[in-house]
Amino acid sequence: MEIIGGVMDFAGVLVIAAGVLAALVDFGVRYVRTREAAGLYTLCRQSVGRAILLGLELLVAADIIRTVAVSPTFQSVGVLAVIVAVRTFLSFSLQVELEGRLPWRAEPPREPSR
Repeated sequence: MEIIGGVMDFAGVLVIAAGVLAALVDFGVRYVRTREAAGLYTLCRQSVGRAILLGLELLVAADIIRTVAVSPTFQSVGVLAVIVAVRTFLSFSLQVELEGRLPWRAEPPREPSR
């Protein structure tokens, strides 16, 4: 189980790094084509945010696997609770930042395309 937790940690970090790199490459390619960064900046931020969210989910899963399956002591479960709380807060904050609204708020109606 320790190996699986380590693999999940590596996968989480890899997803974050690859997502950030992909977002930056996409930003660069689109900027070279259009020479306008205004809308591209927001798109790049959203892509980076999504990569971080996915990576955080994998890191939380790795922590849960290691704590519950390897050494389920009260101390390790308490540490897991703190880690999950911090990462959940980060995920929540990123989600609000990406969507521009609280998760329990209805999505604003979109204007029809012209």
